[in-house]
Amino acid sequence: MTFTVQDPCQLVRKAFGDPVADDLRYVVKKVVGAENFIDMAPNKSNNYCCGGGGGFLQSGFPEQRRKYGRIKFDQIQATGAQYAITPCHNCHAQVHDLAEHYEGSFHTLHLWTLICLSMGMLGENERIYLGPDLAEVGL
Repeated sequence: MTFTVQDPCQLVRKAFGDPVADDLRYVVKKVVGAENFIDMAPNKSNNYCCGGGGGFLQSGFPEQRRKYGRIKFDQIQATGAQYAITPCHNCHAQVHDLAEHYEGSFHTLHLWTLICLSMGMLGENERIYLGPDLAEVGL
């Protein structure tokens, strides 16, 4: 299984920059294995916005949000990763919606879900976004 990670705008570009993006990658690589991680390009402080933050998810303009988010969708697809890890709720909702709308080849996975799964603490009812290769892990 392969994984990539979305750098949330508020946390990375607008607040703490590359140091927190490096911390995010450290955690992800420890959980999934560095050999299973594929970084996006560009990444960290230069990564593209997913288009879901700043109230855009609730704005009532899904076509415009998806059109803007197509850049992020294409960036994720280009990695070839099977999972896009999102540490932010807005990013998760947007990236998941983009994957469904544009029929992406990846699943969207929240960072906390992945951490709980790796610790054997993820319940059956918390596996909705997992692909079939992860859905039965730890049960």
